[in-house]
Amino acid sequence: MGKKSPKGLFAARKLIAKRKKFRWSQREYKRRMLRLDEKVDPLEGAPMARGIVLERIGIESRQPNSAMRKCVRVQLIKNGKQVTAFAPGDGALLYINEHDEVIITRIGGPQGKSLGDLPGVKFQVIKVNGVSLKAILMGKKAKPTR
Repeated sequence: MGKKSPKGLFAARKLIAKRKKFRWSQREYKRRMLRLDEKVDPLEGAPMARGIVLERIGIESRQPNSAMRKCVRVQLIKNGKQVTAFAPGDGALLYINEHDEVIITRIGGPQGKSLGDLPGVKFQVIKVNGVSLKAILMGKKAKPTR
C-alpha cells in the first residue's frame, strides 16, 4: 500500500515540487501569480494616481441610507482611464473644480471593493492641485489655482 507523499532522506525536492503544483488550486495564489488584479486595476497596482477632474457628480447611497454622496469623475494621467472618486469631508466638493489636478487613492473597502453605502466607488480624493484636501477643509491651507 503506497503513501500519498514521499518520505525519506531524498524526498525534499519531490515534496517542494508537489506543494508548488498544488498551490495553483488556491484561488488567491493563482490570482497573485497571474497578476489578474493588477491587469484590471485602473491604478495598475500603484497605491495612488494623478488625474484630471472631468465632472462633479452626486451618487445616491445604498439602502437603508438616503443621501447624495459627492464624487468626481477623474481621468487618470498614466493610462487615460476614467474612474469615480469620492470627495470626503463636509463641503469638499466646493474646493474641487473641473480641470483640477487631483491625487486619488483606494478607499479601503473589503478585498478592493467599494466602501460602505457608495455603490461602485473604489477611490477617494486626497489632494487637490498638490495640497491636501484635509488641510484645505480645516482652513490651514488655501487651494492654489492651477
